[in-house]
This record gives sequence, structure tokens and C-alpha cells, in this order.
Amino acid sequence: MDITELYKTALTIRYFEEKVDWLFSRGRLGGTAHLCIGQEASAVGVISALKPGDYVISTHRGHGHLIARGADLRRIFAELLGRAEGYCMGKGGTQHLCAAELNFLGTNGITGGGIPIAAGAALSIKLSGEKRISVCFFGDGASNQGTFHETLNMASVWRLPALFVCENNMYGMSTRFTDVSRFDDVAIRAASYGIPSAIADGMDVMKVAEKAGKMAGAVRDAKGPALLEIKTYRFCGHSKSDPRSYRGRDEEAAWKARDPIIKMEEEILKSLPQEELMKIKEAVREKVESAYEAAEKAKEPERTDALQGGYAENQDVIPQGHIRRA
Repeated sequence: MDITELYKTALTIRYFEEKVDWLFSRGRLGGTAHLCIGQEASAVGVISALKPGDYVISTHRGHGHLIARGADLRRIFAELLGRAEGYCMGKGGTQHLCAAELNFLGTNGITGGGIPIAAGAALSIKLSGEKRISVCFFGDGASNQGTFHETLNMASVWRLPALFVCENNMYGMSTRFTDVSRFDDVAIRAASYGIPSAIADGMDVMKVAEKAGKMAGAVRDAKGPALLEIKTYRFCGHSKSDPRSYRGRDEEAAWKARDPIIKMEEEILKSLPQEELMKIKEAVREKVESAYEAAEKAKEPERTDALQGGYAENQDVIPQGHIRRA
């Protein structure tokens, strides 16, 4: 696995998120924004272990997952800016990004809302007999939701090809995970459903990729579902309205000292000159800026676009006997 390529993707996510932060501070985006700065190794490491046909289900903090999946940056920016060329015609925004052509089944504004969707996707794979898997990201806060426990039980009983990935960044909004759990690890909960689990260092992309590769391979070989917990940290607040008053700056500094981007750069510099690394950084920065500028020039949606996308365009896909639109 080429760490330089993983680094380019992780750096793209970092620069993209910094641009989103900049846009939000200038009132260019509606609603709020949940940035994954600091968590890039999780998205890149896990998704690097997947195949194009695998399903990916994300969270409210999902820009990085979609970028790691290979999405068009211009179209993501266009979506956030409410442009018609966005992945969801500008209707979904940051928390409802979906890219069917990438088998990316969407970000989700509901805590734990994507977990049962992942099970449904996994069931469709199993019924079709295909050798694909469904991968679901969720946070530590979602592991206390009923959807987590109900879905893991169902996935275990039916032996669904699903890999559940918990990005444990220690906080569910402002609530520290260890204040609402008797255990430090989410992974331990998998044992009660007979599901194998593992824990990966979310600040090290190679360790994440290694663990994700092994677990995804086992799931793909019809060995049933698995749970991967990734210990990570969001450098920003839960959302743009979060002053982070619930955690100390010393804690933040300690985690930033383990910045996954810096760790990758240190590894790359063992075999690549500093000048070459700077060229990579400049190229990635230019790619992000160019995508943003192109999105700004994209057309605004028409009023009639509000009525599009609610129903299947091809009526033949609706089975006989089902209600059709009049």
C-alpha cells in the first residue's frame, strides 16, 4: 500500500475541510458544518481497503469518507453551495451527501441513522450472492443508540457481510464517551453479539488500513459481520457552533502532536526529498482551490428542480402491483 497516495487523499480531505471552515466563517454555507480535521486517517485507511462495488454509509461528519471514496471535489463543493451540479442537486448539503455511482449511500444527520441502512445494503448483497460488503461509519455516541445494538444483533444472526466502523473521537457532541459507558472501548460490545472486533490507532493511516484490510477480507469471505473501532480525535468542535469548552487545550495539544498528516509526512520524507513533498502539497492545494472556484461558477438550481429526485425517473423499475405516481 503506497503511503504517498494515501497521504495525497488525506491531505485533500484536510485542505477541503479547511476550505469549508473558511466558507462557513464567511456565511457562504447554510446550516452548520461538522469537520473531520484530525480524523483523516480513519476515512483513508478504511476506504483504501475496499473495492469499488462495496457500499459505504457515512455520518454527519462525512466529507472525508466521500472524498476518500473518490468523489469529484467540484461536485461536493457545488452541493454545499446549493448548486444544481452538486451530487444531490444542491438539496442535500453537508449532512445529506449521496453518490450512488460510487456506491456511497449517504451521509446522515441522525446519530446512528446509517447503521440499519448498512444492514439493509448487506442483506441485499447476501440475497444477490455477490461478493461485496457494506461498510458503515458511525461515532462513539451512536454506539449507545438502539440502532447500534439492534442492527449488530440482526447482522450477527443473519451473518450479513457488513463491517461496522466506529470512529471513537472520545466525545458525542460535548459528552465524553467514558462518562456514559462503563468501558473505555466500543469494540468490547461486539462480543455480546458473537461478532469479532478489533481496535486501530486512528492517527496512523497504515495501521488503520492494515486492520481494515484484514477485517474487510474476512467479511467478504462470508465469515459474517465485524466491528472495527478506530481511536481518533477531531481537532475542531462537534460543529461550527461548538466552542469546545468541555475539553482542555492541553488535551487538544497532545492529540495534535499526533496529527496523522504530519505522521505521514515524516514517513514519506524517509524516501522522498522535502522539495518533492512540497510539490505534492502545492498540487493538492491547487486541486482543492480549483474545484471550489469551478463550483462557485456552477449554475443555480431552477425552481422546477425542487420537484426532481423524489421518484424514480424510470417507471419500469417499480415492480408491478406497487403504487405509481399519477
